[in-house]
Amino acid sequence: MVVLNDVPNHPDIKYPCNWNYKIITEDEEAMKKEVEELTKDRVSKLSKSKDSSKGKYKSFNLEVLVHNDDDRMTIFEELKKMKPVKMVL
Repeated sequence: MVVLNDVPNHPDIKYPCNWNYKIITEDEEAMKKEVEELTKDRVSKLSKSKDSSKGKYKSFNLEVLVHNDDDRMTIFEELKKMKPVKMVL
């Protein structure tokens, strides 16, 4: 049995590491341009995942080398701000 009070608030992540973000968009080309600009000075890989059943939404996996927790969260926040991005996980 897991006691919820015993679970740490933050995951124990060893940096630097590759971190994966799931990006959901309706505008693939615009999203790719913005992600490329964000990650131009980083080791990263953007790959197609799936399309929604009706094809309106497309999902992508973004793998980025992050150096610390602030770095990881900054990328997450920047992805969320992008107009073509509907959701980041």
